[in-house]
Amino acid sequence: MAQTMLIIDDDPAVLASCQRIFTEEGFQVTTTTNPLEGLELAAAKPYTVILCDWQMPELDGLDVVARLENEAPESAVVMISGFPSVDRATEAMKRGAMDYQAKPFTPEEIASTVHKAIANKLGREKKALGRFESILKDFPTQMLDDKGPKNIAETVAHTVGVAKATSAWKSLFVLGMMAGAYIGFGGLLATTVSFDMNPSMGIGLKKLVTGSAFSLGLMLVVIAGGELFTGNNLMVSSVMSGKVTWRKVLAKWGIVYLANFAGSILLVMLFLFSGLWKTGGSALGAAAVSTAAAKVSLDFGEAIVRAIGCNWLVCLAVWMALSARQTIGKIFAIFFPIMGFVAIGFEHCIANMYFIPAGILLSDWYGIAPKGVDLNTLTWAAFVFKNLIPVTIGNVIGGVVFVGLGYWGAYLRPAGR
Repeated sequence: MAQTMLIIDDDPAVLASCQRIFTEEGFQVTTTTNPLEGLELAAAKPYTVILCDWQMPELDGLDVVARLENEAPESAVVMISGFPSVDRATEAMKRGAMDYQAKPFTPEEIASTVHKAIANKLGREKKALGRFESILKDFPTQMLDDKGPKNIAETVAHTVGVAKATSAWKSLFVLGMMAGAYIGFGGLLATTVSFDMNPSMGIGLKKLVTGSAFSLGLMLVVIAGGELFTGNNLMVSSVMSGKVTWRKVLAKWGIVYLANFAGSILLVMLFLFSGLWKTGGSALGAAAVSTAAAKVSLDFGEAIVRAIGCNWLVCLAVWMALSARQTIGKIFAIFFPIMGFVAIGFEHCIANMYFIPAGILLSDWYGIAPKGVDLNTLTWAAFVFKNLIPVTIGNVIGGVVFVGLGYWGAYLRPAGR
């Protein structure tokens, strides 16, 4: 591709001479005696090199060079002048010129100056590109490599599930307690930000706010680190892939389930003994009791179905978080499914390990009795048999069948099975 040149000079003799010289050099040459027209030409089309005179009517050559730095940054600019001086050459270079040539000049002199300017321009660009690439190496661009669904399925089945199944039970128990407490934090925050919302704002908005706040819990589990029973239902894909046995998975599920309960109760104690339930004249405590009573009043079948929907979304949140390479990506991956399951009204067994004991103990220890709530239904037996058991069953179905087995079947199932 031929190199291009724009010459801006008010002297027609210089234009004719330079046009002849550089046409013979193989350049496609455009000329103008008007500096304003020259700027328009430079902005409309990229030129390899631009020759610009110093003294011209209408606009000073230095001002033209300065504007070319912004309007034609890809061009190598050479200043030419019939009044040469070191100061002028220095000023031209400061304004963006790559070189300076005094008039009169021989064809060899101007050709040498132009080719040197082009070489210097290319050298600067390569140097700048090298610096940019060096910076880019240290810049976190992992988001460009977020995992696709099949990669996530392989990660869950071959890496994550295996690591969880083979972890020491003591580590799992500690991490399980943390996860139980983290989900409790989400539940406590959700109740705290929604208990006194004005009824005129509507139940839908209240659910949206509650779900948004509750998403804190799983963010803490996934990003800070924790073992959550419902999320661990995804380990089924490791079993189906032959990487671990059902015996190991069930044993680890049991440990994590108990640890989640212990962590939830720890958070309940923190809530009760902190006196935070007294917020709003004990209205926060009354909201906690009402929530617990509503959960133990569910029909057994309804509880199972609501729990299926819940862990379908929870496991999808964990699944999508595994796709993200950066923390901000994990936050967004978690937020929407968790906000969704809470706002819809689904049931989560680990969350209920916080919500229902908190309501029972507030009622039993502190006499919190919200108007219209039948406290006779809020018992430990009701917690276990009317909520915890059916919700756990539903959560297992939602996580194992709809996510774990679903994606294993879609991406990892051996041909013929």
